[in-house]
Amino acid sequence: MLLKRKGALPAEQIIALHKLSSIKCLRPLTDNQIQPASIDLRLSKKCWEVEASFLPGNKKTVRQKLSKLKKREIDIGDFKTLSKGKIYIIQIQEELNLPDNISAVANAKSSTGRLDILTRLISDNSSCFDRIRKGYKGKVYVEIAPISFSITIKEGITLNQLRFHNEQQIITDRQLVKLNTKFNIVENATQIDNGITISVNLKGKENEPIGFKAKKSCPAINLSKLNFYEVETFWERLFSKKGYITLAPGAFYILRSKEYITIPPQTAAEMVPYEVRMGEFRVHYAGFFDPGFGFTKNILDKRSKAVLEIRCHETPFILEDSQIIGKLIYETLSRVPNAMYGEIIGSNYQGQTLKLSKHFKNWQ
Repeated sequence: MLLKRKGALPAEQIIALHKLSSIKCLRPLTDNQIQPASIDLRLSKKCWEVEASFLPGNKKTVRQKLSKLKKREIDIGDFKTLSKGKIYIIQIQEELNLPDNISAVANAKSSTGRLDILTRLISDNSSCFDRIRKGYKGKVYVEIAPISFSITIKEGITLNQLRFHNEQQIITDRQLVKLNTKFNIVENATQIDNGITISVNLKGKENEPIGFKAKKSCPAINLSKLNFYEVETFWERLFSKKGYITLAPGAFYILRSKEYITIPPQTAAEMVPYEVRMGEFRVHYAGFFDPGFGFTKNILDKRSKAVLEIRCHETPFILEDSQIIGKLIYETLSRVPNAMYGEIIGSNYQGQTLKLSKHFKNWQ
């Protein structure tokens, strides 16, 4: 597949990969799998509970590692519950036969991250998660580790997404300044600092929560049920009059950004930790923003904030309002997609502020 321009592939070029059999599917590709710059990956019915997380390494396949590490095999052709605290490997329905100039990167879907499900892609002969090398040919698998809640799933459900690159083209700060002049992607120019810095919002209106904390001992969540579960069964509402909260070790939080997020048409973005050496907490599981997220042509349209999925590690940590906790790294696409995020079916989080996953009823 020859591409004249470098960058992330938009939906139309992902569909072209499928037509060229570079993406092979056990079952026909569906329209709602294709996002503006990514494809949702479907679970097959082949699932294994394993002793521990693993990577196959440079000279072994995932199946070779599974033969030694699997505890039991589970058929998820029908609904099965995956217990929190355990680790599972599931084969993906889509198989890859990539051209020599195309690589791929995986992320958890937004709803997956908001349910505190650690989700990582694994490929054969690989020493890293979520990265598919150029020209890869073979099956792909997803490691699933439910942390706060047990989950009920079956084949066909999508938990992660894959995006493709004809060489990744990161946008420099100088280019971000020009992009800001054209599209107003930041509210303050000081946000442009090796990407765009993102801070946390811990101030709200009276009687309005500033976030949510996952409860313990909750029932399993069936991932096929949307707008179904009562918020109070699974989440504790958080309030802060003084503009800070203390994160508890091991707890999982849903918070929101102070800033609005704007992803112009020919760009995509990924949220990464602001400073790895901060070390006290992890921000986000699902950090990918499609072209058009939060992008509005009409100033009266609802703008979008980033929802922050936060887990504290070894010690209690005080998180203050406006504290910088992440940054957006923008990249260019090889061409503008025909449809932006928000213009397609399944754009669940356009116009969001503080929002739980689509499985819960509206809490407001």
